[in-house]
Amino acid sequence: MEAKKKKRQSSQYDKIFKENIEAVISSIMENVLDITAVSMEELPDDIQHTKERKPDVLKKVTDTQGDTFVLQIEFQVKDEPEMIYRMGEYHFMLERKYKIPVKQFVIFLGSDKPTMPTELDRERIKFSFPLVSLSTLDYHIFLNSDKPEEIILGILANFQGENPESALKQILVRVKETTKGDFSLNRYFNQLRVLAQLRNLELNLKNAMDSIAEYIKEERDVLYLRGQEKEKAKFVIYLIREGNKTFEQIADIAETTVDFVKAVYQKLTGK
Repeated sequence: MEAKKKKRQSSQYDKIFKENIEAVISSIMENVLDITAVSMEELPDDIQHTKERKPDVLKKVTDTQGDTFVLQIEFQVKDEPEMIYRMGEYHFMLERKYKIPVKQFVIFLGSDKPTMPTELDRERIKFSFPLVSLSTLDYHIFLNSDKPEEIILGILANFQGENPESALKQILVRVKETTKGDFSLNRYFNQLRVLAQLRNLELNLKNAMDSIAEYIKEERDVLYLRGQEKEKAKFVIYLIREGNKTFEQIADIAETTVDFVKAVYQKLTGK
């Protein structure tokens, strides 16, 4: 049961990054990976049809030094002991296909210090990849952005000794300041709720949202979003009563979390 929960959570995180990656990739390259691109071209991710997973990010990049290379980025929630082999497989397939240098990065989203091996040293092969842990980066890197998709990543970064609720308030306010439209604001707040689970900050985030409600206009404040959640709950109830969908499917259709669906189900059925 625990393994299923972790897999479900992992798919939620993957979905957030897939939805937001194009908006944040240039900034992540520059501020996290120290790569400034002059041009960037999307590459097909079907490098081998038998691969179980496709690369998270695959681009052909030319940087300010005039160097052209294939850039591959993997976002990793789990501390994967065999990541070195997966990255090695990708590296050789990509270099064989494109015949240009390959630069690879793994960005670790977990809170603990990752212990996965990043180097392979054998008699006839030496291979390594850079591993960047978001939890070690100053959250102001993301807070100072003008893109909400990037600002929400601050919740996974280092609060630099600040009180978590204070840091989260700043993130919420910046998301509100950079978002147009109630639907988008609700979407980013929901994404923050999902990402908060990676840091066990669900309660801190709830308190932060409550505390900034008075500073947000009525049509876009947290109380309004709660009203929106009531409307979403009605939709979830409708889907539950259809009786032919799993919690995960309902959450996906209603664009909410599995925990929200379960809470509605428990209230509806008393189970």
